[in-house]
Amino acid sequence: MCERTYFTYIVASKSRTLYVGVTGDLRKRIFQHKQKTHSGFTARYNCNRLIWFEPSSDVSAAIQREKELKGWTRAKKIVLVEAANPTWEDLSASWYTSSIG
Repeated sequence: MCERTYFTYIVASKSRTLYVGVTGDLRKRIFQHKQKTHSGFTARYNCNRLIWFEPSSDVSAAIQREKELKGWTRAKKIVLVEAANPTWEDLSASWYTSSIG
């Protein structure tokens, strides 16, 4: 049986609106955010910049982490992001061609 990796992640808009999610394919999911393939919060608020992520080999742990982060205040999420990514750089910027996002 092959081991999978799951990701809890935070994407943001340029105006720093935040969205917390979980996925088993981070590159594909961020591409979907950038392309707005699903209508909803991230498409409406243009949350397509990957600013933080955390891998896990356990899907249940990744989902639990997502739920935990969604329960946090905005201020606490910002502290988490800025500890790892103080400039809010799009960590996926080099993953796709420049015409995306």
